[in-house]
Amino acid sequence: MCEKLKREYQVCEEIGRGRFGVVYRCFSAVSGDSFACKSIDKRLLSDAVNRECVEKEPKILQLLSNHPNILQLYQVFDDKKYIHIITDLCSSASLYHRLTSFALFPEPNAASIFYPLISAITHCHRLGIAHRDIKPDNILFDPRNKLKLANFGSAESFNGGGTMMSGVVGTPYYEAPEVLLGREYDEKVDVWSAGVVLYVMLSGFVPFYGETAGETFEKVVRGNLRFPTRVFRAVSGEAKNLLRKTICKDVYRRLSTEQVLSKFDFSSSHAYLPTGIE
Repeated sequence: MCEKLKREYQVCEEIGRGRFGVVYRCFSAVSGDSFACKSIDKRLLSDAVNRECVEKEPKILQLLSNHPNILQLYQVFDDKKYIHIITDLCSSASLYHRLTSFALFPEPNAASIFYPLISAITHCHRLGIAHRDIKPDNILFDPRNKLKLANFGSAESFNGGGTMMSGVVGTPYYEAPEVLLGREYDEKVDVWSAGVVLYVMLSGFVPFYGETAGETFEKVVRGNLRFPTRVFRAVSGEAKNLLRKTICKDVYRRLSTEQVLSKFDFSSSHAYLPTGIE
């Protein structure tokens, strides 16, 4: 392990593992504060695409991480074999793990997660970054239960003003139709994905599911959004309207993150989800 890293941090137990590396809990030798250390094994980066993703993530986090709901980057240590990234410690279960435990969330709980998620994505878009892999696995929580959007390896920069992106990235259940179709697309792909996350929180299942990858592809591309009565009976009309406006096949009619934020009203304890979306 990098000597400079060992001088500045005490690396402790493993708390997560991914395709290219391991995440450890660590604490600062100076302050004693706890952090996460993501150690990526360069020897496992077999192609240029993987290397680009790994090298890109710290740069993007450095640009974005002054937002309270985006994983904060503190330091990067780079040696011959590893890249070590020091970030916020997110010891609570990810949204994915919470969904496997609770199946579905009451509307207020879902809104309390969706709002900071949209706030984080809006911050990204204002700085010209599209995340492109919004899904429950990448929505983490710190020890104080604050949401942290993470894993920016698939993120891409855009300059606004109609700048388009390309490339099939992300997870099919959460990808927008234009991504799966291999078309050029804009940052609103993140809005679609966030809408799918909200749908999953409210229902316990993804809106477009197929027994095979091909069936899933067809259903996402068709974009026929349904609200089964047995599950959505207790969900408000405003929440369902929000889902229609985010999981919307027509990109021009799909809300931007700014529009979603402008529709939220938390001035009342009962105003959990947006109203007045026409």
